[in-house]
Amino acid sequence: MKILVSNDDGFRAEGIRRLREALMTLAEVTVVAPDRNKSGASNSLTLDVPLRVFESEPGVYFVPGTPTDCVHLAITGLFDFEHDMVVSGVNDGPNLGDDVLYSGTVAAAVEGRFLGLPTIAVSLCTAGGAGGGHFDTGAEVARVLVAQLLKKPLQAALILNVNVPDVPFGELRGFRVSRLGYRHRSEPVVRAQDPRGRPVYWVGPAGAEQDAGPGTDFATVAEGYVSVTPLQVDLTRHAALPVLRTWLEGIGV
Repeated sequence: MKILVSNDDGFRAEGIRRLREALMTLAEVTVVAPDRNKSGASNSLTLDVPLRVFESEPGVYFVPGTPTDCVHLAITGLFDFEHDMVVSGVNDGPNLGDDVLYSGTVAAAVEGRFLGLPTIAVSLCTAGGAGGGHFDTGAEVARVLVAQLLKKPLQAALILNVNVPDVPFGELRGFRVSRLGYRHRSEPVVRAQDPRGRPVYWVGPAGAEQDAGPGTDFATVAEGYVSVTPLQVDLTRHAALPVLRTWLEGIGV
């Protein structure tokens, strides 16, 4: 069993180090991760310049690129062996609701699924970037879920998006299946000035929870449970196909 591990916080992040250590009890683990923090990179691929790969220690590689770059390279020819699974994380901060559309952590898992492998994205619900969270808890949750996948494989099309409360492992209340909630619109951009007095802008913080009721990933984590949400690549709104078909009939071309 060979597991590919990646993330969007960079190969030096505590979360990925803890994750690697936990999964090495189950399988051979190879890390291919960005050389620095790439949070918010989503599913972007680097296509305008060649990519370089560096080895920091045996089995740990870093790429000056995105999480998707890392997984794509690792699966499509970087190594002379095949991986059996992709696990991304442990992210420093939650990936709840709308966050999955921007998350590099989730994108690494999605890329693994695009390339035919079962995948899990694991995020620790810290304040984000503050450090000092219970990354050992997130890593142990990942180990438990991988062990369960090895015993009872799921549909290959599923991507598991996992959000873990930032508490000691023994304080978790259990695991729950959740749907994605969603947030209010983002906060306004933050205006500032560079040292020469020119305007610069920071993307504003994510919006507060809007749909965070029972059954959502927001509510599950708030209640002290690990949230496990099955994602899929197909974004088609199938229920709208008949309505759209009728709507298009009115166009005389």
